[in-house]
Amino acid sequence: MAKYSVAIDQGTTSTRFMIFDHAGQVVGIDQKEHEQIFPKPGWVEHDANEIWTRTQEVIAGALKKGNISTKDIAAVGITNQRETTVVWEKATGKPVYNAIVWQDTRTDQICNELAKDGGQDRFRTKVGLPLATYFSGPKVKWILDNVDGVRAKAEKGEVLFGNIDAWVIWNLTGGPKGGVHVTDVSNASRTMLMNLETLDWDADMLKVMDIPRAMLPAIKASSEVYGYAVGALEGIAVAGDLGDQQAALFGQTCFSAGEAKNTYGTGCFMLLNTGTKPVQSKNGLLTTLGYKIGSEPAVYCLEGSIAITGALVQWLRDNLQMIEKSTDIEPLARTVEDNGGIYFVPAFSGLFAPYWKSDARGAIVGMTRYVTRGHIARAALEATAFQTREVLDAMNKDSGVDLTALKVDGGMVYDELLMQFQSDILGVPVVRPQVAETTALGAAYAAGLAVGFWTSVEDLRTNWAKDKEWKPQMDATLRDKEYKNWKKAVTRTFDWVE
Repeated sequence: MAKYSVAIDQGTTSTRFMIFDHAGQVVGIDQKEHEQIFPKPGWVEHDANEIWTRTQEVIAGALKKGNISTKDIAAVGITNQRETTVVWEKATGKPVYNAIVWQDTRTDQICNELAKDGGQDRFRTKVGLPLATYFSGPKVKWILDNVDGVRAKAEKGEVLFGNIDAWVIWNLTGGPKGGVHVTDVSNASRTMLMNLETLDWDADMLKVMDIPRAMLPAIKASSEVYGYAVGALEGIAVAGDLGDQQAALFGQTCFSAGEAKNTYGTGCFMLLNTGTKPVQSKNGLLTTLGYKIGSEPAVYCLEGSIAITGALVQWLRDNLQMIEKSTDIEPLARTVEDNGGIYFVPAFSGLFAPYWKSDARGAIVGMTRYVTRGHIARAALEATAFQTREVLDAMNKDSGVDLTALKVDGGMVYDELLMQFQSDILGVPVVRPQVAETTALGAAYAAGLAVGFWTSVEDLRTNWAKDKEWKPQMDATLRDKEYKNWKKAVTRTFDWVE
């Protein structure tokens, strides 16, 4: 009898392999970072081969550390940084170009060109997304248009495209020797190429983007058996696939319409389950697929995506060397009582929800000689909470339902100062679960459900347990004043790039 369900969690900065028991508790983990490549301002790349190498290393590492036999593993799920785009040769498995990361803004001209006829929202009702550099479709087009010989190969069906999930699953199931080329509805909904209603690639979108259908993966449910692993996980069913934010929603057991979660990672992503019908946003949110379990109807979400949150802390650490390690940000921020009148808007890759302005750039406003490193650290943390408030406001407007509490997860939720400020600025309780690594957990859940390791989503709900809750303590007048100042600061970042 299998004891574990496992997950490959391939994120923006690192790859993890996590092993979960039936109660959803972590029994093994290994994690490795990979290189961030910045060839030009606004360009962000990863080496897809390095990612696959790290994936193999963390699988071996976690199995060894936990002394776990593959005989005890029921299934493996994959979760991934979503819009990051890989194109590779079918025969060799060799990427034709570095992976273009979701944060990359090089496709702004492609997006602007497409927006000339019908505006930024011209495809929104069909694909749920505005025209933005964030999504995979324009990135695939860029590779086809700019890398020699790739378009000809694509038309002959000799190269394959995938978000990182498809790249990992293809390699995991044999690569050039019979690897399966699949993605799930949640990842496909981030490409601008999938029709929200049919859950299939949309012929009109492929034509507009000039992308041959032959290079696209088959779209599957998020929880079903796609194939079987080779290598260290030999013979184990590969049975779960969810984009990282949808995986966190799944891991947080937000299975009912109206339940929401916010993940604090490199960026910040809030998802609200809207049930089995897509809800079109009027307030700058994305309409996206939440998940699909086997042959059950697909579940949709509204999503607010914020590009830079945890990445801002890394920037203070690596670029400004203001702190030695990311966890130093909280003690530094606690050296001051407040933000000293400054607001830090980290529009490094433009602004995502609810603005969608790729021409915005970062700004610190309100600077005086009074301001210290402590104030900058505090303003950097507060930026995450303010951006989350903007997304939550949009969500309340779109859904017509006021959120009563926010379930949170991801690396930054151990920052007590941030979580308290988040509750203060939202005016609702913020709740952290016992297993805060809900992204990997969600992928393990999806895989385990597909093979009967868990029998239903109700099994998963019983696993969820609260670790800590923060309640609002800020005076309402102060909350309104701070938020108003933040909104003013955001306007100072608009239209910076000519």
